Amino acid sequence: MATATSASLFSTVSSSYSKASSIPHSRLQSVKFNSVPSFTGLKSTSLISGSDSSSLAKTLRGSVTKAQTSDKKPYGFKINASYKVAVLGAAGGIGQPLSLLIKMSPLVSTLHLYDIANVKGVAADLSHCNTPSQVRDFTGPSELADCLKDVNVVVIPAGVPRKPGMTRDDLFNINANIVKTLVEAVAENCPNAFIHIISNPVNSTVPIAAEVLKKKGVYDPKKLFGVTTLDVVRANTFVSQKKNLKLIDVDVPVIGGHAGITILPLLSKTKPSVNFTDEEIQELTVRIQNAGTEVVDAKAGAGSATLSMAYAAARFVESSLRALDGDGDVYECSFVESTLTDLPFFASRVKIGKNGLEAVIESDLQGLTEYEQKALEALKVELKASIDKGVAFANKPAAAAAN
Repeated sequence: MATATSASLFSTVSSSYSKASSIPHSRLQSVKFNSVPSFTGLKSTSLISGSDSSSLAKTLRGSVTKAQTSDKKPYGFKINASYKVAVLGAAGGIGQPLSLLIKMSPLVSTLHLYDIANVKGVAADLSHCNTPSQVRDFTGPSELADCLKDVNVVVIPAGVPRKPGMTRDDLFNINANIVKTLVEAVAENCPNAFIHIISNPVNSTVPIAAEVLKKKGVYDPKKLFGVTTLDVVRANTFVSQKKNLKLIDVDVPVIGGHAGITILPLLSKTKPSVNFTDEEIQELTVRIQNAGTEVVDAKAGAGSATLSMAYAAARFVESSLRALDGDGDVYECSFVESTLTDLPFFASRVKIGKNGLEAVIESDLQGLTEYEQKALEALKVELKASIDKGVAFANKPAAAAAN
């Protein structure tokens, strides 16, 4: 069983997910890549959560404050924050709450915030929070290289949000160019960093990032992650509500992609085991797939899912930091280069280690129900088109890609 190893806000949820997701190594599918230089991130001693550390107030008032004065948790475990994280798009609707949540992590020593405007105020605001990490701001392309220097984890939420009536595909041309430009800078300044892609459409922006890194000669598929954690967070929440389960115990793996029908919650794999009627399966699946639109409509043009996305992304960042720090039992769902299907990229549960992606969980695709199997085959067509679109965009001449 996994052990919770963070005193951050996400410790309760993240560690419970890892516990529910722990799978014997015999059931893992190893992922083979060309050898790359070992990652040389700074070493930090992880924390072990106490029974009272899940509260935001207690996290801020207790563990973090005492860490600054004594470098010790109240219950004796040493804190040694030593990882540098950069958020690209930190002044946006996702970037601001995401940066706040990352600032709370006891594993982060330095938090770099980048945007094309309005980031200085965000950084000044966050710098007043009494957590150990130091905050620095960087504005505009001329400061991007400095922002990325020696960074361990790069998180990219930059881009425009969806508006009512706008599909994820409508976002493509704007966000594709943004991601391409930012990943080029990552390749040049911190090629060994973990890269977390949040900018939609993830089904296309992750392949774009991969192609950019290949052209720069620094592509490491173990370190490129499409953040699909929000689909898991939603699935766990909706199932818990529907079946009146204790949320901390619920784990629903979500596979495929990160848009519409490409999102496939495997309700048959829910932990703890629970029975669903055919109607419940249909209702839950559709709600999870369309949850982003649910938020867009509820905000009536004022934005998309920003707070829940920030929470989910921060959870994924925290998992990556725990893995970098030596936790050998970190599992999350993510859209990655994969051989689980005939598609080059696929979202599934993965094991993350010090050097990035260690394995994808093959067993999640075994023993699917008839409904899930049909849905899997159906999503492949749309997902392949999105992947191909991203690859084609990345390989266009610069002038054509800008149009």
